[in-house]
Amino acid sequence: MKLIELLNEIKTISVKGNPDIEIQDIMYDSRTPKKESLFVCLKGYTLDGHDYVNEVYKMGVRSFVVEKDVALPDDAVTIFVENTRVSLAYLSAAFFGFPSKKLITVALTGTKGKTSASFMIKSILEKSGKKVGVIGTIGIFYGNTHIETDNSTPESYEIHKYFAKMLEIGCDTVVIEATSQGFMMHRTNGIIFDIGIFTNLSRDHIGGNEHPDFEHYVNCKKQLFRQSEFAVFNRDSEYWEIMLEGSNCPYTTFGMSDGADYTGSTPQYITEKNHFFTYFYCKNGLEMHKIEVSIPGQFSVYNALVAIACTRQLNSSYEDIRSGLRTTVVKGRMEILPDTEDFTVIIDYAHNELSMQSLYNTINLYSHNKIYTVFGCGGNRSKLRRFAMGEISGQNSDLSIITSDNPRLESVIDIIEDIIKGIEPTGGEYEIIVDRKSAIFEALEKATKGDIVLIVGKGHQDYEEIQGEKYPFDERLIVAEYFERKSSNKQ
Repeated sequence: MKLIELLNEIKTISVKGNPDIEIQDIMYDSRTPKKESLFVCLKGYTLDGHDYVNEVYKMGVRSFVVEKDVALPDDAVTIFVENTRVSLAYLSAAFFGFPSKKLITVALTGTKGKTSASFMIKSILEKSGKKVGVIGTIGIFYGNTHIETDNSTPESYEIHKYFAKMLEIGCDTVVIEATSQGFMMHRTNGIIFDIGIFTNLSRDHIGGNEHPDFEHYVNCKKQLFRQSEFAVFNRDSEYWEIMLEGSNCPYTTFGMSDGADYTGSTPQYITEKNHFFTYFYCKNGLEMHKIEVSIPGQFSVYNALVAIACTRQLNSSYEDIRSGLRTTVVKGRMEILPDTEDFTVIIDYAHNELSMQSLYNTINLYSHNKIYTVFGCGGNRSKLRRFAMGEISGQNSDLSIITSDNPRLESVIDIIEDIIKGIEPTGGEYEIIVDRKSAIFEALEKATKGDIVLIVGKGHQDYEEIQGEKYPFDERLIVAEYFERKSSNKQ
């Protein structure tokens, strides 16, 4: 593609050099330069792409988008713009042929629930015959492809690249988590979403490298509804009307209180064999439908209402909705594993005190016997978290098995000692098994009918990070291996 054609999509301050050259790709990471690429200089929290232009030039790149002066040889094409992140979004869309215009696009923003609701929407739409891709916290999914991501909302180049790949394999719909950070970094600029969804809002992500204050956080999230053709709002949130400010798009609402367009009843929590289900009624106008959700807890009702309101707008039937919600599984989010005999095994990403307490609160909605919790804490992270997670496990578990969980550059033993300081004052029983696989096997060996084994901390992750190296470690495979060995020993 000609650079001069790409430049038609952005506002430039000035162009130095001749832009009538061929561009084979766009890049924003100086560590992966390609000849005949356009290098867009992005300023990050610690590094600035402008500082690496000469290194990139030496590797064969001859065209650059910048927002401040850089010293480059005369044969380089230098495009000056006001904001390189904004420019990257529009350049990427054009380079990949504006793929978002060829897809049904659904975007979710909110503090919690985005990942689970995304997969509920995907499950329902696939029951309705659509082919759906997902971009979010636990990765990028399309067809049989799963790619890990560093950010819930990736850089704009990655968004458009994967939108294009989804189109190539026949996807007609994409569901994407649209974070406040993503809006702040202009990653979704230029995309008009078919449906924008607001799940909820709490005072999170304030300070540090995130938002300077709550008002800034809110304003970033509001941007979604200026980029949406239709909106879905959580009417139970005190912020839903604030989210609507500045937007003229039509909308519908959901909630568990009167006044919402899609209203959920008080849920029932049912244990069937070794699985937990949540039942509720969804009322929409004069219609009333019984809904069964395969993900435990009250919060799953809200996520289900998100999915119902969204997919009804896309013409899914209630038959498809019921079928989709009953079979939704979200990797590492209250993920109940199949084929675990007569007790329940749950893998969850809970990795701080709030999410861990929420996990126990959810489990205690259902009938069960003993709880065995296998967990550790990540290295090079808050030490206060270790005490708190130990305390919560000690208070809620019949047995805590303390083990390794991504110790990174720290000593596993030091981390475990910090956790014990939280458990011991509770009087809760605990064991120490440093090897995580052995710890999981021990919990599975102890569990009997009606018990729950919680494997906490990794969730969707399929690796163990030790001393800067990542080693394969998929807890689903380890649990399956345990039951395969047990079955073989019986024969």
